[in-house]
Amino acid sequence: MTRQHPPSNLFYQNRQRRPMIGEARGIYIWDADGKRYIDGSSGAMVANLGHGNERVLAAMRAQMEKATFAYRLHFENEPAEKLAQMTAARMPPGVNKVFFVSGGSEAVESAIKLARQYAIAVGESSRWKIISRYPSYHGSTLGALALTGMDNMSAPFAQMLREMPKVPAPTCYLDHDDLSMDERGLRYAEMLRAEILAQGPETVLAFIMEPVGGASTGALVAPDSYYKRVSEICREFGILLILDEVMTGAGRTGRFLAAEHWGLQPDIIALSKGFAAGYAPLGAMVAHERLVEPVLAHGGFIHGYTYAGNPLACAAGVAVLDEIDRLALSQKAQDMGALLKAELIGLKARYPFIGDVRGKGLLLAFELVSDVETMTPLPKAMDTHIHLVEEAFSRGLILYSRRTRGGVEGDHFMVCPPLILTETQIGEIMEILTDSLDAFADKFDLPRGNRSA
Repeated sequence: MTRQHPPSNLFYQNRQRRPMIGEARGIYIWDADGKRYIDGSSGAMVANLGHGNERVLAAMRAQMEKATFAYRLHFENEPAEKLAQMTAARMPPGVNKVFFVSGGSEAVESAIKLARQYAIAVGESSRWKIISRYPSYHGSTLGALALTGMDNMSAPFAQMLREMPKVPAPTCYLDHDDLSMDERGLRYAEMLRAEILAQGPETVLAFIMEPVGGASTGALVAPDSYYKRVSEICREFGILLILDEVMTGAGRTGRFLAAEHWGLQPDIIALSKGFAAGYAPLGAMVAHERLVEPVLAHGGFIHGYTYAGNPLACAAGVAVLDEIDRLALSQKAQDMGALLKAELIGLKARYPFIGDVRGKGLLLAFELVSDVETMTPLPKAMDTHIHLVEEAFSRGLILYSRRTRGGVEGDHFMVCPPLILTETQIGEIMEILTDSLDAFADKFDLPRGNRSA
């Protein structure tokens, strides 16, 4: 019997209540009544190591015995220094200056503020516009929200924002033309060049993107041609390339950074989520030294957070990076991701309303549509992104869903379990997901084939 929820003083997005968590181990979470759930989304694509990793917990206990807080203006601390060194060693050449934060929104906010202060320091104060993509998601602070291309999130705050220019995200899978995928990728990249010219190159400071789409586009991967051309365009106009690797970093896509798949050389990288894997609030902005030195020489970086470089959070971060290496989790994400993706693709034969399966490593998603040929979304009023999640949750599988088309319509579901996933556990996920899709199809009278299809 499920216990009743007592009154709560907490509030978040809505009035929905969820079970009280009991404990969590590996890819599993148990609620206070003992019901087991598979963490099929790693929370919000955070718990890359899974839950209850003893080596990380031991490192945190050891640090708690020494110091849990040290303000950066008063003391340096060993965990922060070590984590900065370990982080820099995993970055592209020259991207070796680390600024710690508490989460992804703070990492993006730090990136855009550093970029602006760099422009001022080198005498290019006319540069202030940061071009992003639509749809996109880069955080919930007002600065990061100005870059975010999701109408439902930004509309209430429009008068408070300095809206930044947008270019279309490379949703090549929706295009109906005679171009190859590589040609489509180039076409989307050229949209960036056109926007730079329209805005005036002397006013454009940076371009920010997620190498693989996150919540806004559901694990969208552009054609290879897109990445190379975008880099060339940024260099052509002296524009900084900022990579939002908050969701894609820390091994999630099969490399420590998703940028590595395409040899990208960014100027600034934002990290969080899997960077501390949910063991502590932690993120980082990592910048090329050629940006940081002029800013420090020009009076310093006008920015900061109380918990920047917190020793307890950084001790967790050190242990997490050690575990990513020890368990070879980037490679495991690649291997298990290929198996899981193949299983998801297999569902398309049984469920004609699955229009696309996409992603890289264990950052995967599938999108539901009313017509596979036209990729027309299911009716907005169906609230598909809510109902399928609830069907899965009731059966013990946690999925993560969002509206695919600008946050206002369309439905995608992210299947992103912890990187410690096993082949047996893929089978468990698929069994529950198939049951959930069957129930969902029956509820909305959608076509489906036989289970063996």
